[in-house]
Amino acid sequence: MADQDKKYMCMALKLAQRGIGSVEPNPAVGAVLVKGSQIIGKGWHRKFGGPHAEINALEDCKKLGVSPRGATMYVSLEPCCHQAKTGPCTEAIIAAGIAKVVVATIDPSEHADGKGIEQLRNARIKVETGVCETQARLLNAPFIKFATTGQCWVILKWAQSIDGKMAWAQSGTGARWISGEQSRKDVHKLRRRAGAILVGVNTVIADDPQLTARPSKGKQATRIVLDGNLRIPLDCELLATAKKVPVLILTSQQTLLENPQIAEKINQKGAEVLAYPEEEGRSNLHFLTCQLAKRGVAQLLVEGGPTVITSFFKEDIADQIVVYIAPKILGGSGSAAITEAMAGLTEAVGLHHVEIERFGDDVRLTGLSKKAFDEISICP
Repeated sequence: MADQDKKYMCMALKLAQRGIGSVEPNPAVGAVLVKGSQIIGKGWHRKFGGPHAEINALEDCKKLGVSPRGATMYVSLEPCCHQAKTGPCTEAIIAAGIAKVVVATIDPSEHADGKGIEQLRNARIKVETGVCETQARLLNAPFIKFATTGQCWVILKWAQSIDGKMAWAQSGTGARWISGEQSRKDVHKLRRRAGAILVGVNTVIADDPQLTARPSKGKQATRIVLDGNLRIPLDCELLATAKKVPVLILTSQQTLLENPQIAEKINQKGAEVLAYPEEEGRSNLHFLTCQLAKRGVAQLLVEGGPTVITSFFKEDIADQIVVYIAPKILGGSGSAAITEAMAGLTEAVGLHHVEIERFGDDVRLTGLSKKAFDEISICP
């Protein structure tokens, strides 16, 4: 790999990151145009339904008054060759007279999967692939998993004190956050990426959350509540807003049969009640993730308490972990210790591709499960 190829592709990847939280369920893509060792255009996919990175890079080139003919385009994902919400990027690249295209990784989607690269080569454009491929696949890990397996990417997120407490002993006030304001703003970015957000019914009873991304930027994620006994308060914020933002209540078949009146009241509020089959050896979480995949949900953000978080670890469903650690030791003034719930795990959980970032006084730690890291980082 030439050093200059890596240099320009790293630029394209950094541009792509700007679209995260606005382009989902589409992938985040960046593009850089280079001619005569000079950058003549840059672009990224800014929002879902908008022009792709390649088109924005060509438009940027036009604004600078430079012809892209004979230039090299560096793009973090294979250019599309099909008509969707926007036209095929391959046709625009060919029409612009681009001489060479360097692609980080192939788009594994059924409508792509090398077809875009083939179309460019048929137009006598030189194409190289595999530059910064692992980084590109990690950037769009949720998209790649959904495209290759049909299963949603599961993110487990929580905030905790240094001594592992996830809440103050006195809950329900809504005023005593463990994490700081900057961390909470970052959580809303996670919510904008997700197709669904999940909590347990105890969180709803204790905190009465809205589970929406703020400020609102387009479509909101479906809010999901694990509620095996249909204990959700009928006057909670989730049900009050269910006709505006979807709400899904997951309960057992037995509970649904025994409480049809409650289920009907929930339905009248605009929420959906989904019953999981009570079969021996079948997990309600596996049932849920399969159902979400069928509904086209590519990312599930789990914001539950210690029991819910630990249950995903036990079922080996988690792909990514995001933990906000606040510089507080709550001691006896805290409750809901994540460390106590995780004491029941029989095996250690190691994280890979770990990143640490400061948000005010808080520290955010992110990492991938071994299974997710292996599936994404091993290039096809």
